[in-house]
Amino acid sequence: MSQEIDETLLRNIIKDVLSEVGGVDQPISFGKNDSATATAPASSSSDIKPVDWFKHVGIAKPGFSKDEVVIAVAPAFAEVITRTMTKIPHKDVLRQVIAGIEEEGLKARVVKIYRTSDVSFCSVEGDKLSGSGISVAIQSKGTTIIHQKDQEPLSNLELFPQAPVLTLETYRAIGKNAAQYAKGMSPNPVPTVNDQMARVQYQALSALMHIQETKQVVVGKPAEEIEVNFD
Repeated sequence: MSQEIDETLLRNIIKDVLSEVGGVDQPISFGKNDSATATAPASSSSDIKPVDWFKHVGIAKPGFSKDEVVIAVAPAFAEVITRTMTKIPHKDVLRQVIAGIEEEGLKARVVKIYRTSDVSFCSVEGDKLSGSGISVAIQSKGTTIIHQKDQEPLSNLELFPQAPVLTLETYRAIGKNAAQYAKGMSPNPVPTVNDQMARVQYQALSALMHIQETKQVVVGKPAEEIEVNFD
């Protein structure tokens, strides 16, 4: 991610957070470059605009097909925040996870979680809806987890906590492994880069994006079924 993209995304998130929690009563300005735009978070769920490729089709119901894997996305995913912290479009992230699942001959079902912004608890809600009992949960910033039904939230099959090092190839491999778990296999864990500097470099952005995600949580609201169209 370039410095310019970092600053632009941070500006939008900081403006929104400060305007709500800091009692700001006038516009926040960062100077002459403030006209730059990025993925601008909405201030409330009522401000969310429909996304043409990401369509809500009703309350998500538990699946009964053993050949499905549920992809559970967090509350801000694709609508309030549309890219990961390294600017990978959410549309491409889902496309790759779904492709990995389908390469193993299984079906992917996408749901949006509203009760929590925590990736582990998103996965728990997702695998309860999954016919195979396997889910992949994805936060808007890119953090991902593979989880199995009836396991404790923090007892995961695979965890990918460093969103900055996740690539489209990684997301595809995550989909493949999730499908293999659903088939009763024991795949080798998806290899990832362990970048110790990523935590330091992206810590502020990660925290701000998580705040923005958490603002979209609706206590008690059930997950919704999502229809995706990549055409």
